[in-house]
Amino acid sequence: MTGLLSLITFFPLLGVAIILLFARTGKQGDQLARQTTLFATLVTFALALYAWATFDETKAGFQFIEDFAWMGGTIRYHLGVDGISLPFIILTAFLMPLCILASWTSIETRVKEYMIAFLVLETLMIGVFAALDIVLFYIFFEGGLIPMFLIIGIWGGARRVYASFKFFLYTLLGSVLMLVAIMAMYMTAGTTDIVALMAYEFPISMQYLLFLAFFASFAVKMPMWPVHTWLPDAHVEAPTAGSVILAGILLKMGGYGFLRFSLPMFPDASVYFAPMIFGLSVIAIVYTSLVALMQEDIKKLIAYSSVAHMGFVTMGLFALNRQGVDGAVYQMISHGFISSALFLCVGVIYDRMHTREIKAYGGLVNRMPIFAAVFMVFTMGNVGLPGTSGFVGEFLTLVGAYKANTTVAIIATLGVILSAAYALWLYRRVVFGELEKKSLAGIEDMNLREIVVLGPLVAATLFFGFYTKPIFDMTSTAVQATLDGIDGKLKTAEAEPAP
Repeated sequence: MTGLLSLITFFPLLGVAIILLFARTGKQGDQLARQTTLFATLVTFALALYAWATFDETKAGFQFIEDFAWMGGTIRYHLGVDGISLPFIILTAFLMPLCILASWTSIETRVKEYMIAFLVLETLMIGVFAALDIVLFYIFFEGGLIPMFLIIGIWGGARRVYASFKFFLYTLLGSVLMLVAIMAMYMTAGTTDIVALMAYEFPISMQYLLFLAFFASFAVKMPMWPVHTWLPDAHVEAPTAGSVILAGILLKMGGYGFLRFSLPMFPDASVYFAPMIFGLSVIAIVYTSLVALMQEDIKKLIAYSSVAHMGFVTMGLFALNRQGVDGAVYQMISHGFISSALFLCVGVIYDRMHTREIKAYGGLVNRMPIFAAVFMVFTMGNVGLPGTSGFVGEFLTLVGAYKANTTVAIIATLGVILSAAYALWLYRRVVFGELEKKSLAGIEDMNLREIVVLGPLVAATLFFGFYTKPIFDMTSTAVQATLDGIDGKLKTAEAEPAP
């Protein structure tokens, strides 16, 4: 279907137009903004599912291609998806309606502006995964900073201004080098087309510099240790839906970038720097898991948990084998479900008690049995319990790493143990025990809206823990084609000394 990707990408902006034209001031205008945004995100999700239904999983190339002259014809409006990018578009479209429902009552000020920010953000995030021109990709990639900056800075917590500027500056500065690299690639290859750049063989000496430039951007976005410090602050201060999008989608852009650009375009540099990536990944897995054990803020603990889980992703990607890359993609999708759900669970109790301090809770199972059961599912998924989607990706990345570097895999396995330690420690302190605190005596269990929000995430976490075929059917052909392209370049590359 010609134009399907443009429709998916820009349909949320129709919601923006309706809000700007028809949503008046006052409660009625706010309600119209909520309803319009929910409708726009649901339609976008339906369109994404239609793309999945009509996607040919046996083809390795890009599908739903749209290619038009833009900016003088040198930079083109070029969209397309393959089995690597389509899952992230579906994940983005899936999470957005849940974010809007989660914000239905908690956001009471500047509601119209809040909804507009999320709709614009959805367009920019989908554009990142659909773009097949590297300059167009960069515009979407950097453009997403602006609405997220506003979401944190306006609707965030007490230190929201500090957190929003830290988030913005870290990610913007990391991407400046990528912009320089994009210009160098254009001057060398004579094109900004991603498909052509993936086939182009850059000189090995140039690959090292290009790899490091892209690494500066994607490492911050993931985020990798030691450029991860913006994430806990951003998560703590962001509203619940902002944390969901940060963990569920924005972090995945770094992993997607490594898989779409760094590995296929700079394969020799990827092999050369793989030991460095392994080292940083292992530090992230072990160190940030230990830091998570020391946290007293629930959101900050989950944020450090995300850094650790992204360590498994980078470790799997740079194992450069089928198990590692398959596991990394699956881990990113699974983490999108589980981490988003954990932040939504925090939002449930925060809306009631207005505190994220672990010590403020205890014994919630006595008053909130539904919440306790739901929170348990996501805690087990975060640990990587077999039967949850978290197990599949984690296990495969460890298998891939073991084939590439046994020592790295053994050390990374400590992260599995540590994740059980901090996740179960958090669950025990918040949910189990006697209901001793008087402030919790009247706390109410999840309402219907909250069940509707978290129900699909429970289903996804369990369904894709037992039945992996839908995701692997979508991703396997594209992953294998990417690995074959990398192997082909490595075999034909001229031998050059490392810098």
